[in-house]
Amino acid sequence: MANRLREWWTLQPEEERQSADNPLTPLSDAQRRNTLPLLTLAFGWGFLVTGLLTGGELGKGMSFWPDAVQASFFGNLANFVIGAIVGYMGYKTACNSGLLYRLVYGRLGAYVPVLFVALLTIIWQGIVVGAFGFAWTQSFDSPAFYAVAILAGLLFTVTTYYGVKALEWVSIPSVVILVGVGLYTIELNVGQAGGWDAFLAISSDKAAALDEPRSVLSGANLVIGSWIVGAVVMAEYTRFAKRAWVALAIPFIVLIVAQWFLQIVGALGSVMYGGDGDFTSYLREQAGLIAWLGVIGMSVALWTTGDANLYLPVIQTSSIMRRPRRVMTVICGLLGTVVGLVIYQFFGEWIAALAALVPPLIGPVIAHYYLVARGKMDPDNEVALPFINWAALIAYPLGLVSYFNAPDWLVPALSGLAGSMVAYLVLYYLVPPLRGLAKA
Repeated sequence: MANRLREWWTLQPEEERQSADNPLTPLSDAQRRNTLPLLTLAFGWGFLVTGLLTGGELGKGMSFWPDAVQASFFGNLANFVIGAIVGYMGYKTACNSGLLYRLVYGRLGAYVPVLFVALLTIIWQGIVVGAFGFAWTQSFDSPAFYAVAILAGLLFTVTTYYGVKALEWVSIPSVVILVGVGLYTIELNVGQAGGWDAFLAISSDKAAALDEPRSVLSGANLVIGSWIVGAVVMAEYTRFAKRAWVALAIPFIVLIVAQWFLQIVGALGSVMYGGDGDFTSYLREQAGLIAWLGVIGMSVALWTTGDANLYLPVIQTSSIMRRPRRVMTVICGLLGTVVGLVIYQFFGEWIAALAALVPPLIGPVIAHYYLVARGKMDPDNEVALPFINWAALIAYPLGLVSYFNAPDWLVPALSGLAGSMVAYLVLYYLVPPLRGLAKA
């Protein structure tokens, strides 16, 4: 038994390199995947419940038209641009996020962004676990909530244990069901109001009654926070693409198509029914089949996104900590399940924090790849990697300063990203010793 456990725990580098998921090195051409499964996976990943919840926050805090729609579009557009920039790096280098961070932050320096992003994605996994429990029980503290949430966390962990292939298998039914349920809820909400004009009038009246309605910039910042983690780890999926257009289509489907659709659905439901935009709460009021379709639709969507979110920290931590993917799946899955028992009800506060914390992390990577190396980076040359690139590490807190001092005309999350990029370039070129080139 002890030998089996030791074998399970111990990394077998060649076995991991030859696996379909290969967290240790850039993918080979044979490990890239076909277009249709990848795009289907993108739809499944994009239909994350956070879109509904973010839309719910927008619907409660501003008028639906034009403010909430504009905030949703601009926020998703910003995330798409970041996701496309990162995703293209993943496609060109065939590297996951952990490897990309090693190329820029250094062999030791990469532990800082990788472990930090892994922690954030584990917490995201917890939000999905909690959302699954709430969808079935409509409660945060009942014994049934804890039981369902724990079962969901275990389900996600078991599925993700089988890697990207299992994620593709789960994606197709979730997309079909959730799109159908989403379209029904749009019709339901507009019908409840008495038509579009009546709905817009109700939304405007509710927004006018708010003491401090959200601005479009504030709403866009909220939207960026809701998916910025997914944008900065886009390489985890785009590295599998065989063509550049597929690598760009993945973030487009996730953010411009799926998330915008869900945010609109969430905002509609929030205007008409209050609450957080989760349609399972008000579809329960409908008779029979519709109520069950709402819960089932949400469940399969959460299953897909739970798997996709768990896959992110697994690949990153496996890459940087040199542990088998199966080991990190169990560790990250169990941690996410425990976190999910408490985090879901703090969703709004959580995504506001993400908008500040995440963009400056990826800034040095973007600046280095596109402006310093100009797309010519050799991920196979281990010797050339810096031990610690202090310019990248120092640029991160400077990016945070830029976030908290953003001008009134700029979304704070984008100010943080731009600040870390500028800080990195200044430090890299003006203070060469901070690069830490190839030091052991």
